[in-house]
Amino acid sequence: MKLIGNTQNPSVLVIGVFHGDEPQGEHLINAYLKIKPNTNLLMLPRLNSCNKRVNQNGVDLNRNFPTNNWELSEKNEYFGGEAPASEPETRFIIETIEKYNPKIILTLHAPYKVVNYDGPKSEVVEKIAYIMNYPIEESIGYPTPGSFGTWAGIEKDILTITLELDEEIDVKELEPQVFKVFELLEGI
Repeated sequence: MKLIGNTQNPSVLVIGVFHGDEPQGEHLINAYLKIKPNTNLLMLPRLNSCNKRVNQNGVDLNRNFPTNNWELSEKNEYFGGEAPASEPETRFIIETIEKYNPKIILTLHAPYKVVNYDGPKSEVVEKIAYIMNYPIEESIGYPTPGSFGTWAGIEKDILTITLELDEEIDVKELEPQVFKVFELLEGI
């Protein structure tokens, strides 16, 4: 896990590959950094080093945060760990947010083609939805105990945007739109 970009005073943190089987974020972040190596965004291209939804311990990192609604669950693809923040990746993200105190966090996921958010509503969400031509969905449609959005967005009151990308097209086709999203966030 390596942070790239503005480590001085970043307003925005961008995280790719919470789920290892959603690699689009890593490609998009790395491609953007090739054309804008001096970005003022703080970017983490890949959080989960595995190529499956869960990490090497079988934990869904997006269910492992110390939220009020965290619960011990079945050991399946949504397993939130034996305890909240049990995973090194989760602790890394918590420490990163505590250290840098971003105003906005963008996570790149797939496949739902929506813009989801937690925390304070902002016109930034509407602008991202417009750029991507995706609808805004306040709920992903199913319970997410221990989720990053609940922890960062609702409980820490940081605007946390989940950009659910189209996984049915070549990731290179997403570059123009996602780069516009990054450019929008650069201006914050």
